[in-house]
Amino acid sequence: MKNEIEGKLDRLKEIIKGLDSVIVAFSGGVDSTFLLKISYDVLGENAVALTAISPSYPAFELEEARELAKNIGARLITESSNELDIPGYQENSPKRCFFCKTELFNICFAKANELRIRNVVYGATLSDLGDFRPGMDAAKEMGARAPLLEAGLNKEEIRYLSRSMGLSTWDKPQMACLSSRIPYGTEVTEDRLKTIALSELFLRQLGLRQFRVRYHEKIARIEVDESEFERILSRDLREKISRRLKELGFTYVTIDIDGYRSGSMNEALIKRG
Repeated sequence: MKNEIEGKLDRLKEIIKGLDSVIVAFSGGVDSTFLLKISYDVLGENAVALTAISPSYPAFELEEARELAKNIGARLITESSNELDIPGYQENSPKRCFFCKTELFNICFAKANELRIRNVVYGATLSDLGDFRPGMDAAKEMGARAPLLEAGLNKEEIRYLSRSMGLSTWDKPQMACLSSRIPYGTEVTEDRLKTIALSELFLRQLGLRQFRVRYHEKIARIEVDESEFERILSRDLREKISRRLKELGFTYVTIDIDGYRSGSMNEALIKRG
């Protein structure tokens, strides 16, 4: 298995080498950090990271992204995103991620043209093919490349390689934009995103690692990894979480007994289908 993974890594390096110069759409997550690391190792200063700043991107993630890019040695560019001004995004249709990624790649390609960089790349992997990902349609339409996917790498292999390279993100919990906490059809607003951000920040400060605070108007539905069930169900933690989230505006605070799962808001789409 090790030889197979190393073969995929070699293939990834060849793909990136053939791109000549890249802007990496960089969130600071496991996949985009690994992609930036390899891109910078192969292309040097011809690999530039770009992070789009918006209300759906937590402030702590931006600080981590800055530190990660600095440790890799790559230049990081930050640009403001106006995704909340996009009707299709704000209305929160099932294509929200399409509008989000279209905005992101518009920013990336504009900067690439300005810097005379030939390609825009992003961190989609083989594992992303099994879920509803309209953002990948936007990438395809706009010509953004997904070298990790092209090399056949899945998320577990990327974590393995990240660890072997000493990247601190190798065991980082999965992240997603804050808008993914809001059910399709419920308007995405800056106030709602702020409420979600502050709620999740509090859970993180309590030491929880893999979780989501899903927004259902007056109900906060907390998904947490099964390994942390016992801890979050302790009376002390339950009381702290309930008190804080109610201060932030929720009337009811619930724990989802199915636990954390990526893209759980897509379950409603599957049931409709």
